[in-house]
Amino acid sequence: MIRFTRALSGAALAGLMAVTAAPAMAQAPAADTMAAIRARGQLICGVSTNAPGFALPDSRGEFRGLDVDTCRAVAAALLGDATKVRFVPNTTVQRFPMLQSGELDILVRNTTWTMARESALGLAFAGINFYDGQGFMVKRSSGVTSAKQLDGATVCVQPGTTTELNLADFFRTNRMRFTPVVIEQAEEIRAAFVAGRCDAYTNDASSLASFRATRTTDAADFILLPEIISKEPLGPAVRKGDWKFFDLVRWTLFAQITAEELGVTSQNVEEMARTSVNPDVQRLLGRTGDLGRSLGVENDWVVKIVRQVGNYGEMYERSIIPIGIPRGVNNLWNNGGLHYAPPIR
Repeated sequence: MIRFTRALSGAALAGLMAVTAAPAMAQAPAADTMAAIRARGQLICGVSTNAPGFALPDSRGEFRGLDVDTCRAVAAALLGDATKVRFVPNTTVQRFPMLQSGELDILVRNTTWTMARESALGLAFAGINFYDGQGFMVKRSSGVTSAKQLDGATVCVQPGTTTELNLADFFRTNRMRFTPVVIEQAEEIRAAFVAGRCDAYTNDASSLASFRATRTTDAADFILLPEIISKEPLGPAVRKGDWKFFDLVRWTLFAQITAEELGVTSQNVEEMARTSVNPDVQRLLGRTGDLGRSLGVENDWVVKIVRQVGNYGEMYERSIIPIGIPRGVNNLWNNGGLHYAPPIR
């Protein structure tokens, strides 16, 4: 077992605990985001710079991942084409100012929905596309098997995040000391951890798992500790005020969850749109009712989403299962999970 000797001073800890959400920028009158997207023919989506399973370019430079697919689903609903998205990678410090200023239409970037971010930053979260929680990773060689053994440790963490605040809360609650190693860029913080600049690395458990999944030769050298120290509901955020666009983003996610619940997939959506006698399926796929037009899109908007992107379960299987995270709490409500969509009717 290693013995940690470095500690965070009381003054430094107090300073860290004082970190709060940045003041809200002055908000201009709400623009018509949907009209602007249609005029340019493209949705501008902010994503992570390097997050396997959520947002990462493949060998051809095309972005792949759960967050990426969430953006593509909105483009399919609004523009009829899931490929009409420009992905803009950004850091944790850049993400909110870029959305506030209008550089982005939507932010889908492993971002936790919190009260302060909605009340102070002029943003609104349209739903939850992944239920997560903060964890710790250490090197197997350290002999550490619990976060309660990290007293006096140095911990790598990104600034301007709920992760940074949760870290301080956890150590204070457990009357332990720590020294933060604060690094903004994800690749740099991971390199620092691998190089031994910190004893532990803390982030959302999904991010830690995706990092380990990228280690082709030494993945077994890193272990996730069992403690989950926070609730981290991750989801798409938009600017407050343009509630028409907010509604479209929210109900796009709900439509994908509903499609999985009803057994509508990318493989059978066309057939079900033609032949299903289930009233819920008929409403979802626009065969009856006028629900799409009530959102400002075509009534077959869900057909376009599911045919091009898939239902929620298909997105998860494609992007998250390969990095080693089972459905768990991200299953549907009727299969032991937390995903539950209001009625589409």
